[in-house]
Amino acid sequence: MTKRIDWVQSPVNTLQWKGISMDFKQIVSKIQSFLHTSYEKSRPYLQKLSAWRKRIWRKYHINKILILAVLLLVLVTSIYLFFVAKSTKVSELEAGLKESTIIYDYKGDEAGSLHSQKGNYVELSAISPYVVDALISTEDRRFYEHHGFDIKGIGRAFVRMLINRSTEGGGGSTITQQLAKNAYLTLDQTFNRKAKEIFLAIEIEKKYSKDEILTMYLNTSYFGNGVWGIQDAAKKYFGVDAKDLNLAESATLVGMLKGPSIYNPLDHLKNATNRRDTVLQLMVDNQKITKAAAQQAQQVNLAGLLNDTYTQDESDYQYPYYFDAVINEATSKYGLKLQDIMKNGYKIYTYLDQNYQRQMQSVYDENGYFPENAEDGTMVQSASIAVNPKNGGVEAVVGRRGEYTFLGYNFATQMKRSPGSTIKPLSVYAAALESGYQPSSMLKDEPLSFYDAKNYDGTYAGEVPMYQAVAQSLNLPAVWLLHEIGLDKGYKKAEEFGLSLDEKDRYWGLALGGLRYGESPQTMANAYAVFANGGTYYESHFIAKIIDATGAVIVDNTGKKGTRILSEKTTDEMNSILLGTFSNGTAVNAQPYGYQVAGKTGTTETNFDASKVNDQWIVGYTPDVVISTWLGYEETTNQHYLTSTSGQGVGQVFKAEAQGILPYTKNTSFNVVDAYQTDGKVMTPEQANSQKQTTEQEVKDKVNDFAQKAKEGLDDFGQKVKNGFDQLVGGLIDKIKGQ
Repeated sequence: MTKRIDWVQSPVNTLQWKGISMDFKQIVSKIQSFLHTSYEKSRPYLQKLSAWRKRIWRKYHINKILILAVLLLVLVTSIYLFFVAKSTKVSELEAGLKESTIIYDYKGDEAGSLHSQKGNYVELSAISPYVVDALISTEDRRFYEHHGFDIKGIGRAFVRMLINRSTEGGGGSTITQQLAKNAYLTLDQTFNRKAKEIFLAIEIEKKYSKDEILTMYLNTSYFGNGVWGIQDAAKKYFGVDAKDLNLAESATLVGMLKGPSIYNPLDHLKNATNRRDTVLQLMVDNQKITKAAAQQAQQVNLAGLLNDTYTQDESDYQYPYYFDAVINEATSKYGLKLQDIMKNGYKIYTYLDQNYQRQMQSVYDENGYFPENAEDGTMVQSASIAVNPKNGGVEAVVGRRGEYTFLGYNFATQMKRSPGSTIKPLSVYAAALESGYQPSSMLKDEPLSFYDAKNYDGTYAGEVPMYQAVAQSLNLPAVWLLHEIGLDKGYKKAEEFGLSLDEKDRYWGLALGGLRYGESPQTMANAYAVFANGGTYYESHFIAKIIDATGAVIVDNTGKKGTRILSEKTTDEMNSILLGTFSNGTAVNAQPYGYQVAGKTGTTETNFDASKVNDQWIVGYTPDVVISTWLGYEETTNQHYLTSTSGQGVGQVFKAEAQGILPYTKNTSFNVVDAYQTDGKVMTPEQANSQKQTTEQEVKDKVNDFAQKAKEGLDDFGQKVKNGFDQLVGGLIDKIKGQ
């Protein structure tokens, strides 16, 4: 049986154990004795180890190796930093700071500009001399003496690191180093960044004069409240140009550079006043102004000088979702950094059609085209994109409804949702046509034994021609046909159209758009562009070309080739079928007046009620443009779902967009006519017209023949009537005479 031992601490530091009592001092004494004995026993061995270490140290020149290693580390680090400095395009710095990044449309016309962290650039001659004197007195008194870095300043930073174990507080950076930091580096206070800063500063000093460096620094510095650059700061805080700043105003603005968030006079007047007075005293110490001038400026009531006349030109970013998408493509696809795009004066040529974009944005500005908000005020979301089928260039895009957020989530390009029935031509019908089926081929429209599916209205006809099955978006014929041609064939064809399928999508639900992850409106526009252009797949893109500030072309997508995935015969058949969607099918209410459009609608059901709608899609196209539009809630719930059909909901958005965009296209006609006009036979407009004329002539000939026969019959009938009448009259006369 195990004996339980309880213990408590006594006031005299003695551990009281039941059945055991031991003085604490005795325990400590025994431990010390044990350690001493152990040391004495191991002492001879430790002495031998020490002697051996000294022999090895001397024999292999460990001191020299350590010194060499340190020197090698310094050399490698210096080479690395030298490479960083040399590989940085310092020669582009001034041009990049002076020029905003300009975005051009497909015609080469300027559409807008990107200038985050960049204000209106002014030369040094347009900046008050008080600003320059205050800056040098406060930030870098030896500015005109050093060559990019100041040994004394670095020494002060090193001492601060030793004392405070931190480099916070600055003190080691020259104006040139700060310019390098603003232009190329992050804001972290580390020696690695400091080292890069120094090497870049040296390169900047080699390339630019001191006045040019001052000019660039003052135009790239942040002055709080979203304002960059001395010119905009002068407008923001004092309502004057930079050249008109007086002594007190100049000292205030320069003082803000230490901490714009705590020293700007609009938000922290007392802090700003105290900081201004400090700067004025530093100017006196540096012999830039007299003590009397400083005292006079210190007496000025700073609050009386404040006057905010700064206005930001929003017209430069008039197509926000398109410009956001350009930035995202430049960073994700071509590896450019966001800060470089925004600050380095690139020229970005795009496929933007400003007419298309304005028309699309005007639709999204009008809430009347969209379903009403939910009872709790949640807005129904939507997104649209227009693509040029001839090259994959994106011509217009709107990423969402409601308030715009810079680089926010874009439903048109970033969303992944089930595309519903818009997938049918891609995963089923195109492959079936390639396999020998015709638009007029009869398909089974009846319940299936291998997959549980039903048509939207719950009915079925037994069999139906392909062109009608597509136009009416029947589910049973689509799944049946996929089963007939083979699942693998449909899966591979969908991948050729650019769909990002998962292995779990390899099932019969592929015919109806039941995907694991889903697609975006952009992806669906890419796919349908294949039908519009005659069979070639292009990966859609926003950027045609990027030119840097020196004139070098760093991205060039012009002349990019596509991949043929369908024959012209198949695309003609598909176009003939898809024209029926708008003439006699689910998109008949979305047909833009006066234009012929082909395409497909799609609807997905919620996971909690099959009678309620999750997403609505419509992709419509002509040979000139493909427009893909989605409608739905950002998050579908029991309170947030759609109730209308695609033709009534998203179809009205599409119709308004198409009605505005199509007048700006070439209005190119399709090569084929609607299959509904020909009972599924694929015909060109000329053939259809010829057949129509032939039919009309046949009808006319039949009518004429009938009329001729009718006339002959009437003549014969008249003659018979006349003969009969004559006989009747003659008979009467004979009877009269006989009497």
